[in-house]
Amino acid sequence: MITNQAYTFIIFIFIGMIIGILFDFFRILRKTIKTKDAVTYIEDILFCILTGIILIYSIFTFNSGEIRIYLFIGLLFGIIIYMLSISKYFVKINVFLINQIISITKKIIKIFNIPIKFIKRSINKLSKPISFVIINVRKSLSKIQIKSHYLKKNQQIDKKMS
Repeated sequence: MITNQAYTFIIFIFIGMIIGILFDFFRILRKTIKTKDAVTYIEDILFCILTGIILIYSIFTFNSGEIRIYLFIGLLFGIIIYMLSISKYFVKINVFLINQIISITKKIIKIFNIPIKFIKRSINKLSKPISFVIINVRKSLSKIQIKSHYLKKNQQIDKKMS
């Protein structure tokens, strides 16, 4: 009985550490990606829901659904141990990595935008003469249509007269 409780206590210390990592995951997101207050509230609600799911699953899996005070003491110890030992480094390393990934991604996008901008400028330069030709061809066609219309009318009038 006591060995089972000690085993469960240790498991809940690890679960507390997992909850600490989950908490730091949301901290890392907030430090790397600027979000509005509404998104922050949604993230907080999501954290609470995920933590609740982890706790309920763990209580039913490792302690047959029995809620005991030592489970919550183990959770608290796990969170405290994690926050005092690894959390600071975990957050710094991940914020650095994510910022590097964002920076590299922005540079890659800039590199790919160079040919796209060149093509766009080339198309814009070509579009002016092309549009000039198109406009003049339309004008010429409309003049031709008008002249052909008058010619047809004149032919019809000539036929009627003869």
